[in-house]
Amino acid sequence: MANNHNHSHSHDHENGNIGMAFFLNFSFTIIEIIGGILTNSIAIMSDAVHDFGDSLSLALAWYFQKKSQKNGNNKYTYGYKRYSLVGAVITSIVLVTGSVYILSEAAARLFAPQETNAAGMLALAILGIAANGIGVLKTRKANSINERVVSLHLLEDVLGWAAILVGSIVMHFTGFTILDPILSVGIALFVLFNVFRNIQQIIPIFLQCTPTGIDREHIIEKLKGIEEVYDVHDLHIWALDERTNVLTTHIVTKQTPSAGLKGNLRLFFEHEGIQHPTIEFETPDELCIFKNCVHIKNKKC
Repeated sequence: MANNHNHSHSHDHENGNIGMAFFLNFSFTIIEIIGGILTNSIAIMSDAVHDFGDSLSLALAWYFQKKSQKNGNNKYTYGYKRYSLVGAVITSIVLVTGSVYILSEAAARLFAPQETNAAGMLALAILGIAANGIGVLKTRKANSINERVVSLHLLEDVLGWAAILVGSIVMHFTGFTILDPILSVGIALFVLFNVFRNIQQIIPIFLQCTPTGIDREHIIEKLKGIEEVYDVHDLHIWALDERTNVLTTHIVTKQTPSAGLKGNLRLFFEHEGIQHPTIEFETPDELCIFKNCVHIKNKKC
């Protein structure tokens, strides 16, 4: 009972950190939009788009963190894990749209720089570093991947504001206002780079590719090397989300599988990064409807 309580407490703590990070990020996004308009800074508006995307990511992460704790049902037998991928796609679309808009605005200012309020940018940059820095401190010792990703998002924001801080100081003392759209372009390209990197990870999961880091042939070879195993076929590996891998296979055994074999297979799959293996055991003389043939001793299908 105590373990269940600790597990629940851990989830509550994680949800609390993500929730805090969301409210902090979203509130500051509103301040950024107002500050970007008042200072006439396209760089701050660019970071506001970035932060809005982060806020959306945090909101979805917060929602799906709770949703993912629900058990599977008749409609979603594997649970709700893939909902997080849908959230990532929605966030990516928002970020790409916002970044393209910012790039079009910044391009015009590169050829016709506008006056900006460097002192106001400096004040917002200090506030941005402080606000996002608090979020990093709250989530940096995370136990879950979800929370660690949130912490990295906030750390990226701190670095972005550090760039704006340096840029505002330079503009204040030199009047080099073209630095504002240059910073904006840099931030927008950084956001787009990360969006496309995330999409590269999402698409293979939707297409049910073999997860990165898992060698299907290696697994088959290892399984066939087990003394009780006669043959392996119909082996499939795919991912439910970025951290849950599923495997199904048919294993032909020389005799009725022992409890020891089942235990060894469980440990083997765990070591190979398979969280959800499903095995159908067969004997050499059984008809396998998936292979449409009979396993005959010394003659594998």
